[in-house]
Amino acid sequence: MNAIFLFLPYKSIAYMNYLASIGKYFIMIWEVFKKPTKWPIMRNLILKEIDELIYNSLGIIIFISFFIGGVVTIQTALNLTSPFLPKSLIGFATRQSVILEFAPTFTSIIMVGKVGSYITSSIGTMRVTEQIDALEVMGVNALNYLVFPKIIAMLFYPFAVAIAMYVGILGGWVAAVFGGFAPSGEFIQGLQEEFIPFHVTYAFIKSLIFAFVIATVPSFHGFYMKGGALEVGKASTTSFVWTSVAIIILNYVLTQLLLG
Repeated sequence: MNAIFLFLPYKSIAYMNYLASIGKYFIMIWEVFKKPTKWPIMRNLILKEIDELIYNSLGIIIFISFFIGGVVTIQTALNLTSPFLPKSLIGFATRQSVILEFAPTFTSIIMVGKVGSYITSSIGTMRVTEQIDALEVMGVNALNYLVFPKIIAMLFYPFAVAIAMYVGILGGWVAAVFGGFAPSGEFIQGLQEEFIPFHVTYAFIKSLIFAFVIATVPSFHGFYMKGGALEVGKASTTSFVWTSVAIIILNYVLTQLLLG
């Protein structure tokens, strides 16, 4: 019993630390939009971040989306064992899976690993080498200078998700046709059956919210990290975990709100 009572204060302290971190995160978001950097400088920073965060991520997004679409098609086809079920269901299931979940959510988890780790490590390295302190001494809003361009750049993330949708469905078509699971005509017919345009809108809404999380949560862990070079790696790992958790929770909430 004594051990239980001794444990409770530490548990309460842990909960308080989580609440303090959440509050600090929202304060950081507020500070990002205060005292903006001059536009000529900000424009160059935004273009640099678009190239680094979005353009350089398209290769891995296209590669993964193509094979994910193929795997979904193959697994769907293998589970349609009844001869009374039309082959068009393969195309229908592939379209629904790719548009609703795999393109926006699975791609976002991949982006957390690639982009999120880069953001945390780059900002964390600037903290360790005291470059952030130098910016603040010069009167620059370091949060606006470092985080705001990343938020604006990630607003282009839905374009990457749209590419992931197209490539995923293309990968499903290739797997169906060349794998002998469904004729091209029936697969395309399944893609067109009972199509609801709002599902694409739903995917883009999720993508925008996920993009904001991917830009800000890793920035938070990098900006407020303490220690040396070793802690930069630890901060990157921590940011990956918490950003992934935030995306999974938001995915549930948004699905319930928009499709429930």
